[in-house]
Amino acid sequence: MKKQTKKAIKQTTYLAVGLVVVLVLLSLVVDKNQWKEPAVNEEVLKYKPLVEKYAEEYQIASYVDILLAMMMQESGGRGTDPMQSSESYCGQIGCIDDPELSIKQGVFYFSETLKDASYDLELAIQSYNFGRGFINYVQEKTGHYTQEVAISFSKEMYENAPDQSIYTCLRKEAKQFNACYGDIYYVKSVMGYVDRIKEHQ
Repeated sequence: MKKQTKKAIKQTTYLAVGLVVVLVLLSLVVDKNQWKEPAVNEEVLKYKPLVEKYAEEYQIASYVDILLAMMMQESGGRGTDPMQSSESYCGQIGCIDDPELSIKQGVFYFSETLKDASYDLELAIQSYNFGRGFINYVQEKTGHYTQEVAISFSKEMYENAPDQSIYTCLRKEAKQFNACYGDIYYVKSVMGYVDRIKEHQ
């Protein structure tokens, strides 16, 4: 009887230890995955009042989270042009050296992009990265945003570029498609940040 009891206790102990080990391993995996998810940093969040101000001015107040997510993708809130809006402002990179002007121009440009895209959000977001010429391209090809049409546009723009050396394939997937103009997964990245912003509200 004692032997059986000892055996049962030993088996129960092994089972309990096994469960603890499994739970610890699972928690490590979950934590690791959480770190992989995008999170909007403090540098971006400090600009939220300015984003809200200009979103109100340009009548897109309901898109503040989208704009913050775009800033996170563009610069992480760092530098003097956090919305990376110089090109839409003056036609070249680096002409804005004032964060407030960058935000004002970025919000204005996105508001115009939204109108041109007939408020197709994904199309407007990708057009912020590709330029508003992408809207006409999409309207002719599919009528709405898809990942495939983004890849197709990027590939065509890259192949027809007079100087391909000015573009860098930052993502290996883009290199695989020979689609090195802009960021073909810009929408996916931005929406990932939007999801995290909503989680923290």
